[in-house]
Amino acid sequence: MRCSWCGDNPLYIKYHDEEWGVPVYDDRIHFEFLVLESAQAGLSWLTVLKKRANYRKAYKGFDPEIVAAFDQNKIDELMQNKGIIRNKKKIEASVNNAKVFLEVQKEFGSFSNYIWSFVEGRQVVSSYESIEELPAKTAQSEALAKDMKKRGFKFLGPVILYSHMQATGLVNDHIVSCFRHKEITE
Repeated sequence: MRCSWCGDNPLYIKYHDEEWGVPVYDDRIHFEFLVLESAQAGLSWLTVLKKRANYRKAYKGFDPEIVAAFDQNKIDELMQNKGIIRNKKKIEASVNNAKVFLEVQKEFGSFSNYIWSFVEGRQVVSSYESIEELPAKTAQSEALAKDMKKRGFKFLGPVILYSHMQATGLVNDHIVSCFRHKEITE
């Protein structure tokens, strides 16, 4: 039994079974999800997953130091890349966010240390019985969004950041009947 949101699409099933909700402590993976989730705003996650390999190439493996150094020529080049979502504001936000991401790393030792502090360093395990019960945002994602906005992050509001918390395992929102719920509970 799986969470119903992944349906029968093989890419979605693989993502659900192998990634979604697994606790992440690697800063590069956090940065990857932040870029992809902000790009996803207004689109389906499946659309982004289909473009993920292209993003990895275009964003140099999601190395925040490299992305932070992207200049206007690189942004213009990305705008011509049909393999990614070509939204100028989202691309510019990703470069801005890379710079702020590096500042957070410097201040907290890692971005992981920073973001996990919003759940007191421990995975929040939900006990939802159906996908309809899942919230779009929580007080924690609202607090995170407010703090990140204050630091200068863009295109990352409480709904997108709750998706980030779910994807990177700060929150285990697999429904209780899903086989992954118990497997990834810390």
